[in-house]
Amino acid sequence: MNSDSVERLRDIEARLAHFERLCDDLSDIVAGQSKEIVRLKQQLGALSSRVLDLQQDWRPGGADEKPPPHY
Repeated sequence: MNSDSVERLRDIEARLAHFERLCDDLSDIVAGQSKEIVRLKQQLGALSSRVLDLQQDWRPGGADEKPPPHY
């Protein structure tokens, strides 16, 4: 191999190492985001259930109702 070929091969190997590292980093980020999405879905489900429970328990009463504006 001549020196140009060796240099080109080293450049390709360096780029490959860089892209492998980048791929690993992105994989870690996606895994972290996946865990965060699962946590947020659970939190949203709990909050939705709580809102539904509060809506079922709440009944408008006389004190909550205001008279129409023309009175």
